[in-house]
Amino acid sequence: MKKIFFKALPFATLCLAISFTSCNPKSDKETQANVKTDSLKYSSTIDGKAVKLYTLKNKQGASVSISNYGGRVVSLLVPDKDNKLTDVVLGYDSVGAYRKKGEPFFGALIGRYGNRIGKGKFTLDGKEYQLQLNDGVNTLHGGTDGFFGKVWNAKQLDSTKLELSYVSKDGEAGYPGKLDVKVTYTLTDDNALQIDYVATTDKSTIVNLTNHAYFNLNGEGDSTILDHELTIDANAYTPVDSTLIPTGKLQPVAGTAFDFNKAKLIGKQIGDNDEQLKFGKGYDHNFALTHHDGKTPVAVVKSAKTGIILSVITTEPGLQFYSGNFLTGVDKDGKGGKSYPHRSAFCLETQHFPDAPNHPNFASTVLKPGETYKTSTTYKFSK
Repeated sequence: MKKIFFKALPFATLCLAISFTSCNPKSDKETQANVKTDSLKYSSTIDGKAVKLYTLKNKQGASVSISNYGGRVVSLLVPDKDNKLTDVVLGYDSVGAYRKKGEPFFGALIGRYGNRIGKGKFTLDGKEYQLQLNDGVNTLHGGTDGFFGKVWNAKQLDSTKLELSYVSKDGEAGYPGKLDVKVTYTLTDDNALQIDYVATTDKSTIVNLTNHAYFNLNGEGDSTILDHELTIDANAYTPVDSTLIPTGKLQPVAGTAFDFNKAKLIGKQIGDNDEQLKFGKGYDHNFALTHHDGKTPVAVVKSAKTGIILSVITTEPGLQFYSGNFLTGVDKDGKGGKSYPHRSAFCLETQHFPDAPNHPNFASTVLKPGETYKTSTTYKFSK
């Protein structure tokens, strides 16, 4: 039976220059020079493969720049309430910075398995597999050899669409089966970044792909996201143990700090005396989405400062809301030398549930030969 899972920079000043000039024909020469400079900062050779920066632009002047190293979203410029283009994702000025130890997966494609797997172990078809441990006693975001550190084959299909592909060998990072993956980024003319994922395997395996963009709708480099207003369409979440592995239960959000069914500021209850918030040092939890039909927004975030609104639409059953609790700002190596301090960004990672292979009551993440894994997520910006 065929099984389909319907789920899913350059210097900041240079980024702004590129985007503004897309609406200003008087600056074409300057734009071309800046594009060349930006691209050079991301041009490299890693593992014998060429790394480049690809920029997509739409008719509204919005743009997104993506590196084929880890499929990383490096910049995402969208108009604010004054029609000023604002970069809303955190990142670095050069590809080399994304390879440093402890780098927090800025903008990366995550696989084979997004989020955590307890003790890095799971059993499939009667055989136990041991994955790489890179988060204490657990596996996080695919392990040390995850997709975030791979050079993807890239093909820019047109000015608004980029196709990335990668073949993960049988046994890579401990996962069974050769996995063929294709991810397509599309920047639509209504200022939405759509990410479509497709994968097939030659042996039973587990798959859970996502993107790890860090957002700040006040503009990357702003000191906080606690003033952002958030709505999440979920009546339950998956509580975790002290190592952030789900207990297997579904906990109602009603009456707790995890209830975002009505819009509220991220900072309103983040400091509540709640064991779950202490475990995550804030929000770092999977929400069981009420609707995930690929049409209805599952989360909406608003910035009063810029007027930018982000709506997340997905075919995935889960959403990891992470409030940037492990950002420190110690290294001032963000775009343009900016610091990214504690809770200066949030992530909304669409996904199947963390540690699902070890919880039969969670939706399965098993992919078998002859089946197709297919998921889509859209980050739509308005004002």
